[in-house]
Amino acid sequence: MDRQTFISRLRERPFLFDGAMGTLLHSRGVPMDTSFDGINLTQPAVVADIHRAYIDAGADIIETNSFGANRYKLAEYGLQNQVREINRAAVNIARRVIDSAFREVWLAGSVGPLGVRLAPLGRVPLTEAAEAFQEQIEALLADGIDLLVLETMSDLYEIETAVSVARELAPDLPIVAQMTFTRDDRTLLGHSPNVVAQRLAALDVDVIGVNCSGGPAQVLRLLLMMRQTAPDWLLAAAPNAGWPEQTERGRVLYPATPDYFGQYTRALVEAGAVLVGGCCGTNEAHIAAMRYALDHPGPSPIPLPVIQVVTQVDKKTAVLDAPTKLAENLVNGRYVVTIEMSPPKGVATQRLIEGAHMLKEAGANLLNLADSPLARMRMSAWAAAHLVQKTVGLETVLHFPTRGRNLLRIQGDLLAAYAMGIRNLFVTMGDPTKIGDYPEAMDSYDIVPTGLIHLIKQQFNSGLDKAGNSIDQPTNFTVGCALNLTPADPEREMTLLRRKIRNGADFALTQPVFDPAAAKQFVDLYEATYEEKMLPLIVGVKPLYNGRNAEFLHHEVPGMSIPEPLRDRMTDASDPQQEGVTIAQEILLQLRPFTQGVYFMPAFGRYDLVANVMDVLRES
Repeated sequence: MDRQTFISRLRERPFLFDGAMGTLLHSRGVPMDTSFDGINLTQPAVVADIHRAYIDAGADIIETNSFGANRYKLAEYGLQNQVREINRAAVNIARRVIDSAFREVWLAGSVGPLGVRLAPLGRVPLTEAAEAFQEQIEALLADGIDLLVLETMSDLYEIETAVSVARELAPDLPIVAQMTFTRDDRTLLGHSPNVVAQRLAALDVDVIGVNCSGGPAQVLRLLLMMRQTAPDWLLAAAPNAGWPEQTERGRVLYPATPDYFGQYTRALVEAGAVLVGGCCGTNEAHIAAMRYALDHPGPSPIPLPVIQVVTQVDKKTAVLDAPTKLAENLVNGRYVVTIEMSPPKGVATQRLIEGAHMLKEAGANLLNLADSPLARMRMSAWAAAHLVQKTVGLETVLHFPTRGRNLLRIQGDLLAAYAMGIRNLFVTMGDPTKIGDYPEAMDSYDIVPTGLIHLIKQQFNSGLDKAGNSIDQPTNFTVGCALNLTPADPEREMTLLRRKIRNGADFALTQPVFDPAAAKQFVDLYEATYEEKMLPLIVGVKPLYNGRNAEFLHHEVPGMSIPEPLRDRMTDASDPQQEGVTIAQEILLQLRPFTQGVYFMPAFGRYDLVANVMDVLRES
């Protein structure tokens, strides 16, 4: 079916989708820990029975059982190499059932989210996501579908990628693009229905809409919001049977009854939906009730809610706060001297403050406050940074790991830090909890460092949160990224660094360098490869403590490479601490000509040894 025919038919009358597939598979004995898509190969008759039940209930459109049949989701079950077989089986099962029906039924290829986080928020590049979508969609197209449904998407980058792939593969195939929303009428990434409607309306699709989300009442509200933003578009709506509830025995129940769905069907059509159906928790009884409502049109028993979409102001006219001293130093070329400090393990802050005073007197013009280094429980780093700035009068760089924080907490912590005067950030992944005090603690994350840099520099510094909502006034964060100047894989490190720079990194804070010549070689290679100047480097220098410390760092700490001659010097030294200071001074003098600062990492909290290394800066 071509796009023009599809649109013409939808303008004649609303069409009815089927309901949930997973709900019915589970009700027929398929365990929840089974790949529902893999059932196409192992139990095709069960899938066919479900399709047949929906056709008997009155569905005009049947979706293939391929919602999660992509390489990423199938990999959870070891089926990643069977993407083509599973999707083609899904089409063939549904097509055989449709061919035996006594009326016209359309076949829609179902494509859901990949189940991974895409760049810039995640690690999966858009090119790899496109390859995964292409693999699945090509298989669905191979045996013939009437339309394609991209559904339950929560990431606009993801659905835009899927549409681009689909349209390239099938220029005249009808495409329905549907997003899903949380209880607060926003996507998981925080986008409002009006923003979603704007973005979907800009795509080369035929119908836009909402599926999954909550029950019919919420989907009706969301649909009206989208219609206000995109009044000329054909709309689709396929709600869940309400919000799921879990019983004491672990069963998941959905409260919305078929009669309730029937009542809302007319309201959804009044709101502009030309495609309606059911999602999670619905079955053939829900679809039958919707069929009856469509076949007996009349006034809706559900009054349409009054919706007012507030246009978001993208940027405030407020004057930006003055740049930080660190930002000024990076611009005017003043050499930055900063030292890493760890927050206290308890509530006593005397040692932290005393150490900060001593380092300031020794010549530090900045201090770095680490956040839970080595995943050890400590005072919140932004509280410690605030105390240091307030008490010592020395600007800080707050280490800001993404690990263990969801998008909600990340943005709240950024606002809190900024309100307390902390304006310099070092964005990093953070140490895994399994190596720390609480190995059982949650270790997940919503965003990777490159994505967080983008969020801070492109959105917070423009006065917007991740969803595009105003945060009252723009922030003025200066943001650093992590870098290894002596990596095992220089090409990979350069690619990652360039991505961070493109997302807005102002400087790089490097891992400890023990081979200055190799570090210079990396800088030269980057500048020659990309024909652009390296961003300002604040280079890591770590005074070695003794021979055992040097051997441990070299052999057991990832990313640390200490040349054998230096390890031998530490082992043979009569005064290891002094030898460590001497080596650090030698390294620092070799690094200084092509770097803009030094980032000292003291061993075992020995700030005095760092102060001794700093003496060479006054002498040079």
